[in-house]
Amino acid sequence: MKRFKKIVAIEPVSMLPPAEKKLHDYAGEVVMYGDIPADDDEIVRRIGDADAVLLSYTSTITKEIMARCAGVRYIGMCCSLYSPESANVDILYAREHGITVTGIRDYGDEGVVEYVVSELVRCLHGFGQKPWFGEPSEITGLKVGVVGLGKSGGMIADAMSFFGAEIAYFARGEKAAAEAKGYRFMPLGDLLDHSDVVFCCLNKNTVLLHDAEFERLGSHKILFNTGLSPAWDEESFGRWIAGDNLCFCDTEGALGGKRFVNHPNVRCMGVSTGRSRQAFVRLGDKVLANIESFLA
Repeated sequence: MKRFKKIVAIEPVSMLPPAEKKLHDYAGEVVMYGDIPADDDEIVRRIGDADAVLLSYTSTITKEIMARCAGVRYIGMCCSLYSPESANVDILYAREHGITVTGIRDYGDEGVVEYVVSELVRCLHGFGQKPWFGEPSEITGLKVGVVGLGKSGGMIADAMSFFGAEIAYFARGEKAAAEAKGYRFMPLGDLLDHSDVVFCCLNKNTVLLHDAEFERLGSHKILFNTGLSPAWDEESFGRWIAGDNLCFCDTEGALGGKRFVNHPNVRCMGVSTGRSRQAFVRLGDKVLANIESFLA
């Protein structure tokens, strides 16, 4: 198998020591940075003469950076890659210039599912707070709407179904596998109006909730956003959350920034719930598999 001349991780990439050690099998030199680069010039300096670059989701490699780093032929995203438009690497430029970009998916979903189950149970039963429906309540019989039935959305739907919830979903189209489980496809507006709890499980930078959608969602509803960015228009969300409603997000990024962090109707954990020890093992395995595939 061929090897890279030099692999540089320009920022922390959440790989555990066994995976980091394995990187040395794929390159003559491996450099791992433990902090986030301050600007584009620092990214260029860190890449230097490397032919392979690793990064997480906190930095961006633009076409200008790639143009200044002519030796790069491989960029490994140690984070989720769903589409060129949502990526923090200019994939279209990379393709045009013979640079391979790989990413990973589905490595932190288990932790996210545990998070939403935990928070919803606490909210419904009134653990440390008032019970949402005025008295302790189970998930059983709850009307749950899932917006975006990909891997994580599907896992959340399955978890809610296991506890006895009635599942409706909105996606680009109806899914036979979901229908076979008894999940009901609904247009977005109808799903929002119908559901007691809505989970938004969308790709980064996908915004579906505006004034009209929040009007359909209505009052005394619970909204979870498990994506990396808000699923809503900020001003529309601001008007909705001011009412008798509740929103759960794990990170500020999912919430849209600091504006709503301390809002009385917002529960923001301030930490990515998909970043667990087990998730880092899965992440490392997938990053290494991408490298092996490229070199082979």
